[in-house]
Amino acid sequence: MIALVFPVVVAAVGIRLPGTIVEGIPLVKIPAGSFAMGSPSGEPGRGDDENLHRVSIPRTFWLGKTEITQRQWTRVMRSNPSAFRRCGPECPVENVSALDVERYLGRLNARAGGGFRLPTEAEWEYACRAGAEASPTATDRSANFDARYPAPGGTPGRYRGRTARVATFRPNTWGLFDMLGNVWEWCADSYGPYPGTPAGRPEGASAPAKRVIRGGSWYFDGASARCSARYTHDPRDRGFSLGFRVARDDR
Repeated sequence: MIALVFPVVVAAVGIRLPGTIVEGIPLVKIPAGSFAMGSPSGEPGRGDDENLHRVSIPRTFWLGKTEITQRQWTRVMRSNPSAFRRCGPECPVENVSALDVERYLGRLNARAGGGFRLPTEAEWEYACRAGAEASPTATDRSANFDARYPAPGGTPGRYRGRTARVATFRPNTWGLFDMLGNVWEWCADSYGPYPGTPAGRPEGASAPAKRVIRGGSWYFDGASARCSARYTHDPRDRGFSLGFRVARDDR
């Protein structure tokens, strides 16, 4: 296992989040905290399953600075399933099911000494918000999505029609790239309604038939490119806009 430690500068909020590289994957250390998960009733593009509730993230954890790239996938799996292979090795891997991702994580953990996993839905949204209460508004200058159809009230923009290299756009204030757009990102949770109690569970709800994906993609509209937007797929599904980023337990 190769791990290089470096600081991630977050000038917008005046803090520095630690970073590391493990098995060629840059990771950012996400602090423990709590946040309002979901969206207020007036948020443009809001879904009915985004009821606002308080969630605690009790422990620090590491999260991929970018979506897993075709290079990072191929290094472990020795094959590349991506529909957009011509995009290049620094483009996100896609066309992977949640079951494919679990196989990747098993092999990665054998190389790296364990700890890698998918983020929970709550961890993902917490990292997407990066300490802000309001979800950032995606534009064609900040994210790769079908900007011809922005979230309600937004300005139409460019549709690229394919994935883009990771880190093409500016990171959020915690130094994470492409939290919105590019490819949908598999989460660890099965889909279900949010807990109705004032303090929700970080591990989410349980509905085994569907797995949560987050963040929107190059193929989907602006209503999907929001931190609180929830979508689902059967864990066996593959598609040209289905990818992921890794989380790792802090040690």
